[in-house]
Amino acid sequence: MASSSVIAKRYFDALTRRDLEAAVACWAPGAADEVGVRFGDLFDAFPDLRIELLDTTTQRERCVVRWHATGTFLGPGHLEDFAPNGAQISIDGCDVLEIREDQIVAGDFYMDGAEVVQQLGLIPAPRGVSALANSRTWLRNSLYGAKPEAIAAGVWLLRGGIPRRMNVYLIEDDGGLTVFDSGSRQMSRAIRAAGARFGGIRRIVLSHADCDHRGGAAGIDLPIYCHPLEKSAAQSASPYRDYWNLGLLSSWARPIYPRLLASWDGGSLEIAGTVQEGDEIAGFKVLHLPGHAPGLIALYREEDGLALVSDLFYTLNPDTGLGNAAHVPHPAFNLDTNQARESIRRLATLGPKVVWPGFAKPVSGDDIDLQLQRAASAAV
Repeated sequence: MASSSVIAKRYFDALTRRDLEAAVACWAPGAADEVGVRFGDLFDAFPDLRIELLDTTTQRERCVVRWHATGTFLGPGHLEDFAPNGAQISIDGCDVLEIREDQIVAGDFYMDGAEVVQQLGLIPAPRGVSALANSRTWLRNSLYGAKPEAIAAGVWLLRGGIPRRMNVYLIEDDGGLTVFDSGSRQMSRAIRAAGARFGGIRRIVLSHADCDHRGGAAGIDLPIYCHPLEKSAAQSASPYRDYWNLGLLSSWARPIYPRLLASWDGGSLEIAGTVQEGDEIAGFKVLHLPGHAPGLIALYREEDGLALVSDLFYTLNPDTGLGNAAHVPHPAFNLDTNQARESIRRLATLGPKVVWPGFAKPVSGDDIDLQLQRAASAAV
């Protein structure tokens, strides 16, 4: 096997050449896809990005790499919500890579985040000593959720994932929070931070046990609840559901999803209890809306017509990640697509005013019942 420093140099050589495929190949399955997306976005935002390896220090399976990066924020890609402005960056940083069996299995990278955003012209020049901010503040917050957004009385949305399309809901509950869904495992930190802002988290309620909804809960030591029909899947070590059929995805998406799903998952969960149709959670009524998953639940608050429905429907295309009109979930991930359609129709009869799904944008407007009926009938 090659030494850790050889693997680290191979990885940075690939980044210097902007050879994304070769860089991703240096990582073990699970983390590789996230790395590919992250640097793909950076190369798209900084078309002349150059990363220079300065030196390495290796001890057993750990290699510390000191690097220097330069680039111009020309786009066409954006940096989170910021449009390209032509600003140039010149920064130093270091990566701490854990390498086993000739592959990078974990890593942290550090840089002065305040200096980066200052160079980009996004904040005024700091006075005094700027805090050393690593990527888990500067980059992870932008990717996996930083500041909750108020979407209704006593309800906040925490966005995460790559790009920020995964929706986790924070509901005011007796001086603390109930968290509805938990996104991917990378969102654990942001969920814990949000809990600290709002008096602490009391419990986590899962809409269903798919890996991109249970993942963040694994990093939070709190009672977790789900529907009885989701309990065995929540407790399973596997990120896959036995009824999934990834062969129904587009040809290019099929090889990506196994790694992506594994990277999102946090592993098996200990379930403290179950919830089902008719139960009340923090002022919301539990609805059992099966089809996408056997025990998929939604939360509905009649007083303002707010519905939090997770994967009852999609407002993005899982093949491309692009947003679109509400439609029945992709059959590759459904237990019973026809039953999923009927569940959407059932929600429409309740007359909701705004409906927030598990990903991307909500459905709202005067014609919301028509939009839901169209979603139920949409081709997949």
